[in-house]
Amino acid sequence: MTPTEPATRPSAAPSAAVRPPLPVKMVIAGGFGVGKTTAVGSISEIEPLTTEAAITEVAAGVDDLSHTPRKTTTTVAMDFGCITVDPTLKLYLFGTPGQERFGFMWDDIVEGALGGLVIVDTRRLDDCYAAVDYFEHKQIPFAVAVNAFDGRVEHTLDEVRWALDVSDRVPVIVFDARERGSVRDALLVVLEQALARTQA
Repeated sequence: MTPTEPATRPSAAPSAAVRPPLPVKMVIAGGFGVGKTTAVGSISEIEPLTTEAAITEVAAGVDDLSHTPRKTTTTVAMDFGCITVDPTLKLYLFGTPGQERFGFMWDDIVEGALGGLVIVDTRRLDDCYAAVDYFEHKQIPFAVAVNAFDGRVEHTLDEVRWALDVSDRVPVIVFDARERGSVRDALLVVLEQALARTQA
């Protein structure tokens, strides 16, 4: 090489392939009108898929609307959304229908889920018993999230735990389904619960 010839630059090392985030399925469950669709919509980074149908007079006679008088639609199949927690992890969220008459869909919705978030309205705790029983029976890690309607709850977390008769290992927390950060924190509690189960 002569002094006037430019030095040849060494070829750049190939960059490491960027791995896509690990997909994790998580289920959001609970009774009718407790805030499942709201929670998915609050946090999803994509336009959430919902299967909302108008509440007819017939359905209104079956579903208790006394605590949700402004509710005009209900989920009849599922809600779907997703959120990238960090570059390594992406949560795919599946919201179940709340009414028992749609319970036949649960096995398909829950299949492959790492964990579940059971949303509770303390004004009608009875509505979430089916969801709690389902996750316990299937031995799927879950947390109970008390939705703070109007910024308050009717019972303490200890009272909720006693009423639902859930194990001390099951987290019982308060959250607001309308607030993105609050929903994220609740989902992270479920994630921690599921990871602890796998490492036990």
